[in-house]
Amino acid sequence: MGKFLKPGKVVIVLNGRYAGKKAVIVKANDEGTSERPYGHALVAGVSKYPLKVKKSMGKKKQARRSRVKPFVRVVNFNHLMPTRYALDVAVQKELVNAAALKDRTLKRNALVEVKGKFEERYKSGKNRWFFSKLRF
Repeated sequence: MGKFLKPGKVVIVLNGRYAGKKAVIVKANDEGTSERPYGHALVAGVSKYPLKVKKSMGKKKQARRSRVKPFVRVVNFNHLMPTRYALDVAVQKELVNAAALKDRTLKRNALVEVKGKFEERYKSGKNRWFFSKLRF
């Protein structure tokens, strides 16, 4: 079986707090590590999706409704469902990594980085499916 959970692949988180949320793989670890001896991936996803925007709304309201709340997490491969989509979001690997999740300030910086990239991608109008809520 080939590797298909590669960086850039859009997945759906199946278990935990972010179950049913879409995420993109930042770094995949097929073999596991000493502290996590199973296949896992560092994912960045959308915790709170942007709301619908209409022309009649003011600029301030449009900006507020276009916000994206991200999450960054290390998830077991068993708790991810791959999709056919890919998202080429270039996050800085120095800021968004597994070590950054252990320290509060580094995690905050990683979330700010991911939020900026996601909102930029959303406002450009690309990858609309990634930023819409899953209906099931």
